[in-house]
Amino acid sequence: MTLPLMPKATAVWLVENTSLTFKQIAEFTGLHELEVNGIADGEVAVGMKGFDPIANNQLDPEEIKRCEADPKARLRLKRNPAAEGEQKRKGPRYTPLSRRQDRPAAIAWLVRYHPELSDSQIMKLVGTTKPTIQSIRDRTHWNSANIVPVDPVAVGLCKQTELDEAVRKAAERKRREQEEVMSAEERMSLLSTDESLSAEPSPRMPSAISGLENFSLVEHADDPRDADPDSADPDALFNLPKGKGDEDDQPV
Repeated sequence: MTLPLMPKATAVWLVENTSLTFKQIAEFTGLHELEVNGIADGEVAVGMKGFDPIANNQLDPEEIKRCEADPKARLRLKRNPAAEGEQKRKGPRYTPLSRRQDRPAAIAWLVRYHPELSDSQIMKLVGTTKPTIQSIRDRTHWNSANIVPVDPVAVGLCKQTELDEAVRKAAERKRREQEEVMSAEERMSLLSTDESLSAEPSPRMPSAISGLENFSLVEHADDPRDADPDSADPDALFNLPKGKGDEDDQPV
């Protein structure tokens, strides 16, 4: 499916200037219908300037009127012979001489607003080199004092679809890395059932009762008869030593 230039900015313009349905705008720009709804509610693309598809030779006014009259109709992108074969471009990006001076500003914008992008992705988007990106990150570029971040899409160094795709891939890569880190931590902290059963018990301080099950009263008692009440001799308890007065009480 062929998409217009700067799809999200085009969707902003269509929401603000036409009565097309969210579904029609979403199908034309390649966005999700809920994302177009968010643009209308002011929750998505806040502060983004709309991109006029009529002035940029992507739509005819009659095409918009036709789809406004029929909510089931789909917008047809205006054929542009100069754009044919653009999707088949391979190899390093060529930046015109008139726009090469905008590359440091574009790199600064990407580094500030999309820190999740890797150097290789930035190199592919704006056609620069890794040392240049590093110098702008470290603010060691010879013109750092005069560099003002500028959206690379606004100066024509890349397309909005290319930027959105790069950001999506970077976010997906970051999510996978976080999941791998969490999985590694879980593997270190959790053991399988077999491992937990075969592992030696960790030493613990005995509580008030636990740890006294094997406590031997015999070994710690002063009198062996006090060690176990059940093992005491009942006759020995009643055969008390006889006193002097006890002999007189016995019958003759």
